[in-house]
This record gives sequence, structure tokens and C-alpha cells, in this order.
Amino acid sequence: MSAGQPGEPALVLVAHGTRSARGVEMIAALADAVAAELGVAVSSAPNTALRTAFVDVLGPSPSEVLRDLDGPAVVVPAFLASGYHVYQDVPREVAESGHSAVAVTEAMGPDPALTRIMAVRLRAAGWKPGDAVVFAAAGSSDSRARQDVRRAAGMLAEQLGVPVKIGYVATGTPKVSEVVASLRESGAGRVFVASYLLAHGLFHQRLHDAGADGVAEPIGVHPGVVRLIVDRYRSAARELVGVR
Repeated sequence: MSAGQPGEPALVLVAHGTRSARGVEMIAALADAVAAELGVAVSSAPNTALRTAFVDVLGPSPSEVLRDLDGPAVVVPAFLASGYHVYQDVPREVAESGHSAVAVTEAMGPDPALTRIMAVRLRAAGWKPGDAVVFAAAGSSDSRARQDVRRAAGMLAEQLGVPVKIGYVATGTPKVSEVVASLRESGAGRVFVASYLLAHGLFHQRLHDAGADGVAEPIGVHPGVVRLIVDRYRSAARELVGVR
């Protein structure tokens, strides 16, 4: 099933806004890659088969995008953990839109596809077996989001076959820099940071000041991310069209 075909839902990709130009470019590139996979166009025009919306910093908001759409829509939250934005902001935006045929998928993470990408990014940053790993997440005051982070960190530890310590960039403790320092005090030779962030921005920039020997790139645009979003969309679209 592809967005944009007659009777099939549009895809609304919802991301967290950022003031980082690189972050904005990455979200746009991800939307383009998903659109290419689905064989549709992405733009800001009303009733476009794939639209991008933001819950903070940037616009348009999900409610604004949904009000532009005449037919059914699938909202895919491009978040790595299900915290306030997923449980509160997205449902509120859908309700405010007044749109009567919307399905909201699960957040992107945690998911084995993201784990595999993080492992690839970590190795590209120079990590080797025996080096310590800090799993760096943005953090959240929502206990469900913190549980998602713990699950994601456990998945990465299993993938790498080494212990993984969690550190937070913004909300929550311990901070990434504190975990790096603790690992060094306990005798770790080299310490690397695995970035559980989707795009470049202020949070990722902070990781480079944490004192690690290397920092992996954000998850970013990767075929595995594209397939994950497309799979989320297709599953929800089938159910949405099936019950109309």
C-alpha cells in the first residue's frame, strides 16, 4: 500500500522541531527518502500524500497539516521513545484538527532496526570491542519514555555484547558527562558515546563536550529508518482503510 493512491491515507510524519539547520535538513531528507520509498511526493501543499509536521519550535503543527487533508491520514511520530510528545501532544493535535479519519502509529523506538543502526554508527566512530559505551538519550520526565530508553539500551548491549551505561543529555540523571567520568574512574580505557538521537542539533552538539573518546553520529537518515516508518505507515493504513 502506498500513500497517495486513490482512497489510501496520506502520511503525516511528526518530528520534534529544531533550530539546527542540519537537523532541519535531516528531517527533510528523511521525509524525501520515505516519499521515494512510497512512490509519492512530499511538499507543503494541501492534500499532498506525505507531509511533515512538528510538535515544537517549528511549524506547521500536526493539527494544521491534518486540517489541510480531505481524506484519511496516518500520523507517524518520529520519536525514539514514547514520552509527553507521543502521549499528549500528538493526540491533542489530532483532536484539535477535527479530522475524522486519522490513525496514529507507535513511535519509532525502541526497535531492533534502530539498534542495528546505532551499532553501525558506533563502529564508524571508532568503537571496538572492549571499549566502554554510553547510551546517550535526550531524557524525559515521563516514566514510560525512560522505560523505552532502558529497553533500547538493553537492546544495544545485546547487539554489541558489552555492558551499556545510560546517560541523559537534557532531562534526567545521570548526565552523559557524568557517566563518561565514572567509567574512566572505574578503569575504562576508551569510552564512546552512542547517540540515541534522531538528528543533529543542540543535544547532539553537547555530546562532544562530554569527554568521550568518540561520539557516534545520530541515527539520521538510514534505509533501516525509512523501512521502519514505511512499515508503520502501511500497517496502520491497512487497518484505517479496512474499517472505513
